Amino acid sequence: MKKSTKKRQPIRRIKTPKHCFFCEEKKEPSYTDAEVLRRFISERGKIVGRVRSGVCARHQRRLTLAIKHARHLAILSFLGH
Repeated sequence: MKKSTKKRQPIRRIKTPKHCFFCEEKKEPSYTDAEVLRRFISERGKIVGRVRSGVCARHQRRLTLAIKHARHLAILSFLGH
């Protein structure tokens, strides 16, 4: 068997923040603070995961609930920006 001579593409590494935004600011995610919540939503309207956002597990769970609550109350849209 002959091995293929294709080169592998380099792995893209995404820079992530080292510290949790909410721990540094010493505040909790709130559904009323739409500007902060928009930082954690992608262009397509999806909630960004912990790996990309740099938020700790505790605040990621609360952030998800705050975003869903804000969407339900029409503070944030379900679609992208």
